[in-house]
Amino acid sequence: MDMAGQLLDLCNYGRRTLLSMMGFLAVIVVFSQFWALPSGKYLSTMSPSQEHSPLIMIRTSPRSQNFVTNGNFDLVQGVGYNANNIGEEGKGNGLTFRHEISGLIVASGKDFSPIMKPRVVENEMKQFNIMHNNTIEQKLEDSNHMDASNFFSKGRISVHRVEPSGNRSIVSAKTSSSQVHNISQVMELEARIKEDSSMIERYVKKMRGATITLSEMNTMLRSKPAFSTTVRQRGSAARDRQLLSASFQIKNAPVLRSVSDLHAPLFRNVSVFKRSYDLMERLLKIYVYKEGEKPIFHNPRLRGLYAAEGWFMKLLQRSKHFTVTDPRKAHLYYIPFSSDILRATLYDEKSRNVKNLERYLADYVDFIRARYHFWNKTGGADHFFIACHDWGSRITRLYMSNCIRGLCNANVARGFTIGKDVSVPVTYIRSGNDPTRDIGGKPPSERDILVFFAGQLHGYLRPLLLQYWENKVPDMKIFGPLPRDIQGKAVYRDYMKSSKYCICARGYEVHTPRVVESIFYECVPVIISDNHVPPFFEVLDWEAFAVFVQEKDIPNLRNILLSIPEERYLVMQHNLRMVQRHFIWNKTPEKYDLFHMILHSVWYNRVSQIRPG
Repeated sequence: MDMAGQLLDLCNYGRRTLLSMMGFLAVIVVFSQFWALPSGKYLSTMSPSQEHSPLIMIRTSPRSQNFVTNGNFDLVQGVGYNANNIGEEGKGNGLTFRHEISGLIVASGKDFSPIMKPRVVENEMKQFNIMHNNTIEQKLEDSNHMDASNFFSKGRISVHRVEPSGNRSIVSAKTSSSQVHNISQVMELEARIKEDSSMIERYVKKMRGATITLSEMNTMLRSKPAFSTTVRQRGSAARDRQLLSASFQIKNAPVLRSVSDLHAPLFRNVSVFKRSYDLMERLLKIYVYKEGEKPIFHNPRLRGLYAAEGWFMKLLQRSKHFTVTDPRKAHLYYIPFSSDILRATLYDEKSRNVKNLERYLADYVDFIRARYHFWNKTGGADHFFIACHDWGSRITRLYMSNCIRGLCNANVARGFTIGKDVSVPVTYIRSGNDPTRDIGGKPPSERDILVFFAGQLHGYLRPLLLQYWENKVPDMKIFGPLPRDIQGKAVYRDYMKSSKYCICARGYEVHTPRVVESIFYECVPVIISDNHVPPFFEVLDWEAFAVFVQEKDIPNLRNILLSIPEERYLVMQHNLRMVQRHFIWNKTPEKYDLFHMILHSVWYNRVSQIRPG
């Protein structure tokens, strides 16, 4: 009997212990439900009324909490949307929205899809497709470029859409281990890069390689040119002795206290520029090759994005001051081809191969080498051309690499040689008869817009610019493409004339016509294009009238511009008005205008290569 009583007591104790353990487990389960969403590991059971509601989960990195606490987060493929807007719009659509400080944002509701799909998902996926297509175009230039989709799949914020089925919770006590594993994979949305700037830096580095800063470019300019020509003072041709003498005079130019016809702050050394320019006007003679069939040679376009190469060719061929008919009297030899028409004439869209363009130019070089001895004497170092098409650098980098290459696509990381090659500005022709028409803008006191940009989403950079700054603050007018009709162009001009700063962001390549447009409308250029060598880099001090922002610093763009003192802005804006005349095409060339500035840079770089024997 005692034994039976002890056994009964033991059973009662076991039941009490079991009940206690079950109660403890229940407390843990309840606690875990409260802890679930903030921790980002589980999701609570959805009510039957939400059984067909989609669930949107967005997870941000801990270092990106400012995007959550400020109500801003990236929704689809790295394109921005405002969380507060979703919350407000969702109130009338049965949308349940929770904004968690931990970095997990959860929204659900019956009518969630109509809010997100037309306004965000479709539009931003369209933008992503544009970026993806742009990346394919970019790969034609460099096969090592990464696909744009990699940036978004590895970026700071990711988005997943989960469709629940029936009344089951996404994670419940009955969920199998394999299901939990799959869900944990879906919810592994932590960003891999801590800072936005470092994320962009890694991305753009994969897109276009390492960055060479403006200060490093200045160092390259001061160093010895990569190509040089040694001239013996005795026994050399008269034109070589003239170049050697000019080189000596330029390097030892006397310091001028005042230059009446030049604005000194625009130049690295106004005394050197003045001496070099005067010597060019007095001495320089150029032979223009007559060989070459039209339209690729001697017949360029005078309108469009690449008009600079056409206007230079037309004005040089008409010049009686600089050209000679006897090649033995020339200091320089001009190859009169159009890179724009070369591409339009010979490029095969199906094969996507540019080798035939390179071969065509190589055959031309072989032809003039056989007919003349001038190329062979210097290896082409005294020959030059102007090529403004994006591919100008690529199709001339082999057979014509020794030439002085005037390139609009002046990318120092892709073969542009500072101190030898010349950076040419991309310019639309405003008006051949009245080139200064409509130049200017509002005075600084009336420019109430901090910064402006509008344009096509070419390349990888511009979509990033819109991602961070489109519709973010009232005084930053950052748009995609505006209408290309008369009214749209007028709106574009008005924005430039009313803004303090204008963003000149690279497209597929480093150059953009916005640099010259900003100068004309007296809107301080903000150049966001790593590795771009600005026009006339040899002589102009660009930091006197422009701002350079590295691509990785796009998230900090506003702070950078606001940190510029008002006094400095006013000086830069004044310098813009002074530099305008150096970027104008005139039907009859005028002193210091764009034709003469290009020609001077060719002359200056050639003279800089001359070394005494």
